[in-house]
Amino acid sequence: MADYVIGVDIGTGSARAGVFDLSGTLAGTDSAPIRAHREGSHIVEQSSEDIWQAVCASVRGAVTAAGIDPSDVAGMGFDATCSMAVVADDAGTPLPIGDPSVPERNVIVWMDHRATEQAERINATGHDVLRYVGGRISPEMQTPKLLWLKENRPEIFDGAWQFFDLTDYCTWRATGSTARSVCTLTCKWTYLAHESRWDESYFREVGLGRLADEGFARIGTEIVEPGTAVGDGLSARAAEDLGLPVGMPVAAGLIDAHAGGIGSVGATGDPSENLGYVFGTSSCTMTTTADPSFVPGVWGPYFSAMIPGMWLNEGGQSAAGAAIDQLLAYHPNAAEARTEAGETGLPAFLAKTAASAVGTASDAVTLARGLHVVPEFLGNRAPHADPDTRAVVSGLGMEPGRDGLVALYVAGLCGLGYGLRQICEAQKAAGVAPERIVISGGAGRSDLVRQILADTTGLEVAAPETGEPVLLGSAMLGAVAAGRQASVGDAMANMTRLSRRYSPSTAVRDTHAARYEIFKALQSVARDAKAV
Repeated sequence: MADYVIGVDIGTGSARAGVFDLSGTLAGTDSAPIRAHREGSHIVEQSSEDIWQAVCASVRGAVTAAGIDPSDVAGMGFDATCSMAVVADDAGTPLPIGDPSVPERNVIVWMDHRATEQAERINATGHDVLRYVGGRISPEMQTPKLLWLKENRPEIFDGAWQFFDLTDYCTWRATGSTARSVCTLTCKWTYLAHESRWDESYFREVGLGRLADEGFARIGTEIVEPGTAVGDGLSARAAEDLGLPVGMPVAAGLIDAHAGGIGSVGATGDPSENLGYVFGTSSCTMTTTADPSFVPGVWGPYFSAMIPGMWLNEGGQSAAGAAIDQLLAYHPNAAEARTEAGETGLPAFLAKTAASAVGTASDAVTLARGLHVVPEFLGNRAPHADPDTRAVVSGLGMEPGRDGLVALYVAGLCGLGYGLRQICEAQKAAGVAPERIVISGGAGRSDLVRQILADTTGLEVAAPETGEPVLLGSAMLGAVAAGRQASVGDAMANMTRLSRRYSPSTAVRDTHAARYEIFKALQSVARDAKAV
């Protein structure tokens, strides 16, 4: 009997695959890079074919690393960034969303902010649908991007056969089914899952009435919960690409951060106790509740978008790991330190350097004395929902050496922690108050990072037992689709566990309280300064 499942995670820079047994233990993993085209500060595009080839390479590599036969795999699930893939026809021939000479670039990446002006116009309508995205829609979401496409590339908008979220593109590529996940459509496309409908009046009011006229055929008419087996399983062509059995069950997927939530927040039994924090290129916060909670500036509430039958509030930071990378790049010691760090990577190298310089991880804040960072290089996703605000650094001197670089790194981490604290406080004011933060994502694996987040937020931070909770979350969906777990809830209970826990230190509580007030003041100044 097939005793393994595969999770595939498509991030901004790579596709990764993990093979897990049915207890949630990782047996093998692999990854392959994905290219991105950047143009200015707002345009980021990718190729769906490049992404699919990376998926295939990572799946084949993970199966080899696990040392299993492909026939041992019972099912698979996908997660991906909330990017928009535009497909011309059922053969997958791409249409260019930018330069017509490069038609393979048919994916508008989540971080692409070309539709900021369209998002502002949509927000100006004040439509009731916006209540379910925290009151303001983001240019990272899909209806502003669709509107941009309609207004700026009308021939592409008119000629597209389907508009897919990237996760749903992958399940279509694997099975031929155009079924969409309720996760992607509810969180990024304004589908009202609690009422099982699109709101026609919204699309007509914002300028996308043609989609309503078509009965929403190009953005989703078959909408299913994550973990639902779609189509007839792997098609012959996809099975050959992936090296897996024809007909193997494929699950409706999740957005990548939500897969991390599935793979982590159920470890204590009650997912509403935990705030899932996925710390990668960007960050995402996820809290689940039995009843809807409307939190200004925090996306949602979304019904069944992560855990079937529960409501989800989603916040986060548009740049997190990417913000740290950008911040460090400004320091004169960064290039030398990056060379010394080698494959370890600069942030992990600096975390280790900072930890060795102090008595405890909590003491690291002393290394950043007088240095303050608001790391909002791509705006504020939550709770201010302001895509135009920018980063602030206060107290930066001319120190060229390693100590100055480490101080900047620690100050940047503290800034991310204070941003997370703001989100937690906004949710608490609306009655959503989880007991702890469960962290996942590659940027959050260091003990130092986890302790700083605990100290800056004042909440316990816990780490899941698996080092790959995002991959595990997608693999769980494959287990449900294959009938090896009865439901997503059962998979969470049976396949997730917590390992280490980090309590906030009382010794630095007052320091962080004072720094948090400075953070908010600098943030306010930045909002005022952007207009001058």
